[in-house]
Amino acid sequence: MISAKVGFVVYGVHKDGLKDPAGTEFIDYKLIESSKKALKKKGLTLVENDLIVATKDESRQVICSLAKQDDIDCLVLFSGTWVWSAHMIAAIREFAKTGKGIVIWTHPGSQGWRAVGGLVLKAALHEIGIAHRFVYGAFDSEDDVDRIVSYCQASAVKNKINMKTVMSFGGRGMGQTCGVADPAQWMKVFGIDIDSRDTTELVDTAKAVTKKELDEVYKIIEQKFVELPEKNEVSERSMRLYVALKKVLKKYDCDFYSVQGFPGIGDEYSAICFANSMMLEDGVPTAPLSDFNTLMTSILMLNLSNERTYYGDFQAINKDNNEIKIICDGQAPPSLANKEGARFAGHGIPTEGKAGGLTVQLVCKSGKGVLARLSRIDGEFYLVVARCEVKEPSGKDLKKRLDECGIPFWPHAFVTVDADMDLLLEYWNNEYACLGYGEHLYQQIIDFGELTGIEVIAL
Repeated sequence: MISAKVGFVVYGVHKDGLKDPAGTEFIDYKLIESSKKALKKKGLTLVENDLIVATKDESRQVICSLAKQDDIDCLVLFSGTWVWSAHMIAAIREFAKTGKGIVIWTHPGSQGWRAVGGLVLKAALHEIGIAHRFVYGAFDSEDDVDRIVSYCQASAVKNKINMKTVMSFGGRGMGQTCGVADPAQWMKVFGIDIDSRDTTELVDTAKAVTKKELDEVYKIIEQKFVELPEKNEVSERSMRLYVALKKVLKKYDCDFYSVQGFPGIGDEYSAICFANSMMLEDGVPTAPLSDFNTLMTSILMLNLSNERTYYGDFQAINKDNNEIKIICDGQAPPSLANKEGARFAGHGIPTEGKAGGLTVQLVCKSGKGVLARLSRIDGEFYLVVARCEVKEPSGKDLKKRLDECGIPFWPHAFVTVDADMDLLLEYWNNEYACLGYGEHLYQQIIDFGELTGIEVIAL
């Protein structure tokens, strides 16, 4: 999971030991330290300085220098006391040009006149159209601190993916109209370049994988699965593709990828299921069939969660109990398996990849999280997100539930959604679902949409 690096700046005119008429310093240093500790406890890395910003020169010195640091993900402006907003607004404007998030944090309390400093700066940013988050909340309020952390984490993802490259192997898979990408739109909205290759180099690289490299894959499998796959040519080709993907991505300095899968490489060499599963397990965002909307959702979830991401078909929907059965055609990161662990199966459907190949067999473990997906309507992005809980059927019912779809050996997730199912189905714009573990994902995905200008439908 990504950890945001945050520039933490305290501001206020009445500083350097200046006391109010009652004899109390305007700046409450203990409060500042407690507030910083609250953010660090949530996993943020703070870039601090001892200077409390009041003048234009101090604003340039502190805030503009933070704007020049590429590894700074977000700016938190902490109101120490009141301030002349004109002394800060130009420097904040410079930071805003980076596209990174800005938070104004005002801690409640009458002492110090902090609310005045927070509100006057908030109004100044609104006046000239600088996007930001205003938080009026205490350091010991979980909800208030989470609003800051969520915005910082979302900004960190936006910063991290900027200037990255997606490798698209092959063309559109299975005739999908939705999920295709406009490279110019991806660069405009996310700062991500889309490169492309056919699958020839990927297959050639797979064929050249050595026995020593395959032995290393077997060692990984022994750690991740409860069994080894049958040793034959079909299994070996699946493992070769995994090694080849890592090599080709490294060769072209790519960070994410999508593979057409079928028609194409799934007929000519091997199904991509095992390779995709292991790349997800390695923390590399990917998606099959050149479905770039799934890919971007995978990018978000893998960066924001401690767990890996699962995606698959909305295979069956039960409106009576809000259950959605998500079944993927053979790919899932093995770490998401329940206590029975991850096993292997064959691809199963020769009409969708006659070359065959290894697939992963598991039932997703219990846990709370979200269903989410990036989609487009008439060329414009939007995000849908809903809270959910993954539940495991009891032992006596599990086989029956797995048999319902006719392909019991593909990965299954049994998900109960905390949302109006009719609304979910109205706004869900694909047959695929992306499942992320962690309740915090709900707000952080919403915040990513806010930071990137993407409409979010939060159910």
